[in-house]
Amino acid sequence: MNKYLGHHSQICGVEEVILAKGKGKGMTLLEIRNGKGLHITLAPDRCLDIPRISFNGANMGYFAPSGYVAPAYYDREDDGFLKSFNAGFMTTCGIDGTGVPCVDDGEKVPMHGTIGNTPCENYLYEENEKEIIVKGYVSDGSLFGQKYYLTRTYIISKTENSIVIKDSIKNIDSKVRPCMLLYHINMGYPLLSENAKVVIPANSVTPRNQHAKDDVENCLNMEVPQHGYEERCYYHDVKATDGLAKVGIYNPDIKKGLVMEFNKETLDKFTEWKMMGETEYVLGLEPSNCTPDGRDVMRKEGILKFIEPGKTYETYIKVNFAENEVDVTGLGK
Repeated sequence: MNKYLGHHSQICGVEEVILAKGKGKGMTLLEIRNGKGLHITLAPDRCLDIPRISFNGANMGYFAPSGYVAPAYYDREDDGFLKSFNAGFMTTCGIDGTGVPCVDDGEKVPMHGTIGNTPCENYLYEENEKEIIVKGYVSDGSLFGQKYYLTRTYIISKTENSIVIKDSIKNIDSKVRPCMLLYHINMGYPLLSENAKVVIPANSVTPRNQHAKDDVENCLNMEVPQHGYEERCYYHDVKATDGLAKVGIYNPDIKKGLVMEFNKETLDKFTEWKMMGETEYVLGLEPSNCTPDGRDVMRKEGILKFIEPGKTYETYIKVNFAENEVDVTGLGK
């Protein structure tokens, strides 16, 4: 018991709000404060993804022009995904496919898959002295088609500024199914600016195309927003210690940054999405088990992952938010 408090929500906790207008009308959001500087928004109507995170008052992610968009507006045809892609701090891409739309094994696979536009079947949260735990359950399946069941767990610390994301994906079908996962984790202003320092300790870097290759030596150098900028993607083979890979970003202008670690055994790929456009100013730091080149390409290259019937695929990501520059830039040393 804290004798100074009338209600514990003075300091921390979870509050549910419902959006009243626009394409997000009716969406439920969970507003979470850990009492040490983190303010996190979760969206149960969108796979329990993370539209926003702020750290000691500074925005960390990128919020796209679409704003909040309810699942009813989701358009799976061609690039219709972009009409409801708010990016946010994290959008989950998969499980049936990620990246560009394609036709694979006779199936029309939409851009970045369907899971990120699927509402939770149920969600719950609890709080103790040390942490806030949020769980969501998402069913993404159809008759004669895929049948995935995602259990997502967030552990938000109340003793440090960190958030853990644990996913367990179960194939509840009687058939072997593809398993593609890409965590579209997006850095935005003011964390992201031309002065931001990006650290990705890697064994190698592979440009996605010739356009990216032409500027590969500057892949970690951020730039000012530019008119007509064409995105560049780089595939990093991030170094791992004891199975964990780490990347980071720090901006001395706001004296804040973050370090993200992930289990490289199940998230063995990593994409840097560098988009320095005016109003479309975002850096994606994206742990994944594939590249965003489409499921047909993954199959052709022999790197497409699968889940056997009744089996699960588990992932782990932890994000630590920091004000000490050395905590971030020291990763590369």
